[in-house]
Amino acid sequence: MSVPEAVSIPTYFRVCDGVRVRYADTRAESGTTVLMLAPWPESLLAFRRIWGKVTALGRVVAIDMPGFGHSDQHRPELIAPDAMGGFLARLIDEWGLGAPHVVGPDVGAAAALFLAATAPDRVTSLTVGGGAVRYPIDAGGALKDVIEAPDLDVVRALDARTNIGYAVQAGAGSESEPEVHEDYVSAYDLGRFAESARFVRHYPEQNPVLRDLLPTITTPVQILAGKGDDLVPWSNNQFLADNLPHNEAHPLEAGHFAWEEASDEYARLLVNWISGGYQRVGA
Repeated sequence: MSVPEAVSIPTYFRVCDGVRVRYADTRAESGTTVLMLAPWPESLLAFRRIWGKVTALGRVVAIDMPGFGHSDQHRPELIAPDAMGGFLARLIDEWGLGAPHVVGPDVGAAAALFLAATAPDRVTSLTVGGGAVRYPIDAGGALKDVIEAPDLDVVRALDARTNIGYAVQAGAGSESEPEVHEDYVSAYDLGRFAESARFVRHYPEQNPVLRDLLPTITTPVQILAGKGDDLVPWSNNQFLADNLPHNEAHPLEAGHFAWEEASDEYARLLVNWISGGYQRVGA
C-alpha cells in the first residue's frame, strides 16, 4: 500500500472562548469546509500524511482541542466529551466555519458526536473512529489503565515523555520523523498528559449519555478505524455502526493510528465521503 508523502502543516494560535487554541487553516475560499480534531496523544500534525489530499477539497481547519496537543489546559471543565462538543459549536460560530465536515478520530469521536447530537445545524457530516465510545467500556492497554486509575495522581506519576514516546512510535518514529515525534511528546510532557487524561476518565459517566443520544443523531457519519487496534477495539466502532441511524463503517488494515498507518486508504475514503459520499447515508 502506498503512503502519501507527509507535508508540512503551518500552525498558529488563536483564542476562542478564552482558550488559546493551536490550529492550522488553509483559508481557501470554498463552499466546502473541513474541521479536523487532532487525536490523542498526538497533535494536529497527525494529519500530515492526508493533508495534501484533504486540502484539495476546500477550506481545511485543524485544531488541537483544549487540553490536547499544544492548546491551553487552563479550563479543565472543557476536557470532557460533552463540554468539548459545546466548545466546538462555539468555535465553529466564532471562526465562521459554517457547517463543516468534522473529522474526529480517537478523542475527537466523542466530542464530534456530542456536537452533532446537541447542535446538528453546525455540522454537515462526521468522520469518526478509534474512540472508546462504547458502553460498557471496551478499552485495552495503557488507555484502560488511565481510565480505571483511582485518581489523576496515579497518572501524574507516570514518566509521560517515555510512555508517550513509546505510544506514538507507530505513528511517527523518533528516528524517521524526529520533529513530529517531538511535537507529540512535548505536547504531553511536564504534567500535561495527566491533565489531558481527564477527557477519557469522563467516559464511565458520559458514554451511557452518548449511547442514548446516538439514535437521535441525524448527521451522516462515516466510521474509519483500524481493525487491529489494541487500545480501542473494533467493538467501539461496531457500537456506533449499530446505533447511529445514518452511517457507513470501514475497517482499515491498521492499528490505533489508522490516519498514519493506513493513510492512503484513510485519505481516499475521507475525500470520497466529503466529495459527496456522505449523501448516500443522509436522512
